[in-house]
Amino acid sequence: MTSDSYQNLSAVVRQFQDELAKNPGFLQVDTDLRLNKPEVRLEVDREKAADLGVSVDAVSRAVETMLGGRNVTRYKREGEQYDVIVQTVSTGRDTPDDIEKIFVRGRNEQMVPLSALVRTREIVVPRDLNHFGQRRSAAITTNLSADYSLGQALDFMDATAQKVLKPGYATDLNGQSREFRSASGSLALVFAMALLFIYLVLAAQFESFVDPFVIMLSVPLSMVGALAALQWSGGSLNVFSQIGLVTLVGLITKHGILIVEFANQLREKGIETKAAVQESAKLRLRPILMTTGAMVLGAIPLAMASGAGAESRQQIGWVIVGGMSLGTLLTIFVVPTMYTLFARKAIPGANKTHVDETASAGHLPHDVIAK
Repeated sequence: MTSDSYQNLSAVVRQFQDELAKNPGFLQVDTDLRLNKPEVRLEVDREKAADLGVSVDAVSRAVETMLGGRNVTRYKREGEQYDVIVQTVSTGRDTPDDIEKIFVRGRNEQMVPLSALVRTREIVVPRDLNHFGQRRSAAITTNLSADYSLGQALDFMDATAQKVLKPGYATDLNGQSREFRSASGSLALVFAMALLFIYLVLAAQFESFVDPFVIMLSVPLSMVGALAALQWSGGSLNVFSQIGLVTLVGLITKHGILIVEFANQLREKGIETKAAVQESAKLRLRPILMTTGAMVLGAIPLAMASGAGAESRQQIGWVIVGGMSLGTLLTIFVVPTMYTLFARKAIPGANKTHVDETASAGHLPHDVIAK
């Protein structure tokens, strides 16, 4: 963006494109600023016009009327209204030489040829006069190679702008790049707020600050799978994959809830912590695998999508597929281990009655198994 002329802007844009073309990550760098529209520019000799008694306004009105046309009046005939337009016939306004045929009235009512007062100059101008933020602008678009992310591209363009742009020039983002930069700035806050909200809800549900911590250890495990799936599929960390990551937080914590909740119920019956978490992991394995299978199978069509808008659906799909798959595999081992290390020593309302030796050895009473 700049307040400079489009000709100077075109030179700066061309230099910017040349710098981007040196980077193999950018493919087919293009711009919407093209100086390919021919134009005839008239320059009035004001001193000569003043000597001949012709005002600049009269010159501009003559050119506008004879070449562009002027609606001078209307008349009605048989109930219909018609516009009266004064204009030179099309064959008399095709070339710059036709200006010599136009006359204006000067001092003492003398007719002065327009060619004696103006100089013509043929130039090229932009076909479209694009503006952004009320300033002259040119949009630069490009495709990215498979191994080059949008974030890397924006960082390179910012560095190129600092190197190439002159004082008075500025850059801004539009479309998907603008959304990515805006979302990236708030992603850390959104992610932290999502984790805090889930933690507080779980703390209220379990009446403990330790159990939610154990449950949420599954979140970083799923993040590893999600990022690995993005890397393998050629995706990038963009707006859509970030939405998938926030969604994944709520999905993966369900596995830890199933294990920790049932382990607490067993400990309320008087079962020792290690035996309770082992039994909980064994009995809750099938629901966990069913939940993971349903989510992964439901996200595969998104990951394998094609057609219009497929790029956005693929990003969300691969995040869920990779995060749920690897996250589940690690959760069923890590959460029971962490529960054994960090679990509360006593469960409120736990049965204090004696449990026989078979229970302490890992064998549960019949009433617990029946539940």
